[in-house]
Amino acid sequence: MAVLHITEENFEKEVLQAEKPVLLDFWATWCGPCRMMGPILEEYAALHPEYAVGKVNVDEQEALAAAFRIESIPTLVVIKEGKTTALAVGVQTPEQLDALMAK
Repeated sequence: MAVLHITEENFEKEVLQAEKPVLLDFWATWCGPCRMMGPILEEYAALHPEYAVGKVNVDEQEALAAAFRIESIPTLVVIKEGKTTALAVGVQTPEQLDALMAK
């Protein structure tokens, strides 16, 4: 499954109403570690169709970043049934993503 581009407009449908757990990556184009996380997330999304994987550009989606109190990027947030269940800051390995999604 492809990585979703999450905006304020599609957040409710793609994240809160999602039928499967969602892994959100809060990132920015100017952030080096965020760019490192990109290919990891692409591969993770392809290997794990049981999850939805989305990216939120903090510069374009300031209200979403504020709602999640994002202070550092990349920040990865797991949302299950509309509720945040886990959060991690910094570049994560696929194994760390597995552990995050298991929470």
